[in-house]
Amino acid sequence: MYITCLDMEGVVSPEIWIEFSKVSGIPELSRTTRDEPDYDKLMNWRISILREKGLKLKDIQNTIAKIEPLTGAKDFLDELRSICQTVVLSDTFEEFAGPILKKLGMPTVFCNSLEVDSEGFIVKHKMRCKNSKLSTVKAFQSIGFETIAFGDSYNDLAMIEQSKAGFLFRTTEKIKNDYPSIPSFTDYGELLKAIKAVLKK
Repeated sequence: MYITCLDMEGVVSPEIWIEFSKVSGIPELSRTTRDEPDYDKLMNWRISILREKGLKLKDIQNTIAKIEPLTGAKDFLDELRSICQTVVLSDTFEEFAGPILKKLGMPTVFCNSLEVDSEGFIVKHKMRCKNSKLSTVKAFQSIGFETIAFGDSYNDLAMIEQSKAGFLFRTTEKIKNDYPSIPSFTDYGELLKAIKAVLKK
């Protein structure tokens, strides 16, 4: 039996931090895990910028409420979920994900959480577990599942390489060039076809 594990941002939804960067007018916040492989370093840097600029969790949530899934993402997820158990493994946060997941039909998501102070500032990010995407894929495999995984960023590579089959989706040219052995797609239909081929084996 298979479980398909996918990233959220950049795969089925826009990148939250890029969208917030546009709204806030702070270009530095457009940096994502496509640019910085060290997620803890990236988040600590983001949190320091938010504090410096006086921006709170609610400011980000106001932007998230207006974000729509990527074109075709919901139909893709609906079909994928009809043929295979599917879990979104994301390094986003419970405090961010809700509105987007609702628009995607509420797929199962494993993500992280934020610590917020009494004034509403984000003070810390709390990871669900160490190397959460890889750890989760290994946990599924330990209870008898084969996994298929796909994503677009550096922090997806470990779960992709650990899985029975793995794909890159709408990733950067640098990541594609650095990992030429991983099939890469930009179209949901082609990705779905590749997943179905694995399921038939």
